[in-house]
Amino acid sequence: MRRFAPRPPSVHRARHAAEAALCGWGVAPASLPLVMLVLSELATNAVRHGRVPGRYYEVRIAYDAEKLVGIEVSDPREGLPVVGEASPDAERGRGLAIVEAFAEAWGVRERIVGKTVWARVRI
Repeated sequence: MRRFAPRPPSVHRARHAAEAALCGWGVAPASLPLVMLVLSELATNAVRHGRVPGRYYEVRIAYDAEKLVGIEVSDPREGLPVVGEASPDAERGRGLAIVEAFAEAWGVRERIVGKTVWARVRI
């Protein structure tokens, strides 16, 4: 688990940390883009919608050593995210739709403070 300040550059740092962990666990580099896409969307949502002044967001990555990568992004803001309807030319509002399209499963669980959005990606 790593914590990140809720600023846009942290999404890149979260991706880099996850990529390093997955490569260390022996995940083939060709399998990483899909995982990084889902992680980017979840981390971006935490930065844009989950920001609470003075609080961090957390990223957890797990690998089952076969074909499944778990991604969890927790932020301190109350309220559950929803999959938005975005037009094809929209610049925002497609993050969870992308997660839904590319993850085998995803969901949200409430925490004492905030929430965790999780996704499972088959590689």
